[in-house]
Amino acid sequence: MTKDTLPEIAFYYPNPMWQYGDWIKNLVLFFDGVGLLVPEYMKERPEQADPAIVVGLKQHGLLHIIEPERVVDRSATEKLAAAMTDVLVTGALDALATENTVFHELSYSRLGSVGDPGLAKMILDELKARGLARDSEDGKSIPMHPMVRALVLVLLAQILRPAGETLGVELSPITDQPKLVQALVELLSLPEHPSAGHVVAFDLNTVGVDVSAVPIDELLDYRNQHRAQYRAYTRSVREFVRQLGPLALAERAEAFEDRQAEIDDLAAGLRGRSRRAWGQPASFALSIAGATWTAVSGDPLGALLAGGSALVGLAAGEKKEANAYSYLFSARHDLSW
Repeated sequence: MTKDTLPEIAFYYPNPMWQYGDWIKNLVLFFDGVGLLVPEYMKERPEQADPAIVVGLKQHGLLHIIEPERVVDRSATEKLAAAMTDVLVTGALDALATENTVFHELSYSRLGSVGDPGLAKMILDELKARGLARDSEDGKSIPMHPMVRALVLVLLAQILRPAGETLGVELSPITDQPKLVQALVELLSLPEHPSAGHVVAFDLNTVGVDVSAVPIDELLDYRNQHRAQYRAYTRSVREFVRQLGPLALAERAEAFEDRQAEIDDLAAGLRGRSRRAWGQPASFALSIAGATWTAVSGDPLGALLAGGSALVGLAAGEKKEANAYSYLFSARHDLSW
């Protein structure tokens, strides 16, 4: 089975559990399932938090629980350490440290404590030295500044994509938190990264009826009838990021308008189809942001996303395609980039 034929899983981030369970059922139309990164000590959390949705998805093989103790291995930890170091040395996070900030918990396994304990401790020590994290109080989680925690999880969503192949799936990062997609865009747009100027972000596009209230069996029957059209939308917006990313700015404006028109046409088809099926106004939106560029020696972010060594970078003169992307979804009309 090639990468192009692997089941595409909506890899939800930043948390081990989604914010709005009702929205998740919508993703089943566009993807082959939903993935959650759940630490071992939280393994019961999804079913406890949203039993109806979790049990329904599990019964149909649509929920994939991914354990950070397994996938945040040595390689992933090296990439996370390299990326975090790259950001920390700029001093961009130093201003975040204030006495009044309420820290949020991040499982130590997602920081790489199982994959490479030494590197995980190095990351933690660097953050502690800057007042951005504290020692674990329970041996399992790390109190961390919420914005730094978000940065770690935005990076992990990209770093762990290759792990999908070992699990027999393709992991596509997706979130319902616009600020995290914006954080990815800002990271990719940092002047010191070769990806700067290659970021493409499409507006949220209303693509269909919110199917939160539709029984799962009825939803899957509809999905089986129209799977190709929904799959075409997700694949098309991702391919547009890949095609537009390498273009020079002068060429991109016209190409972007053409691609936006194509996306709008695809979305209009899905809206009409779902309105006819469910007799409701369209209210579920889906879009994407990301970048594609040629990673070269001295580009640590490109190296880790292109699969090169996260610690020493690409070999001199070596070039690989690097890309990062995230889908964004919403069942309301008031979210924006």
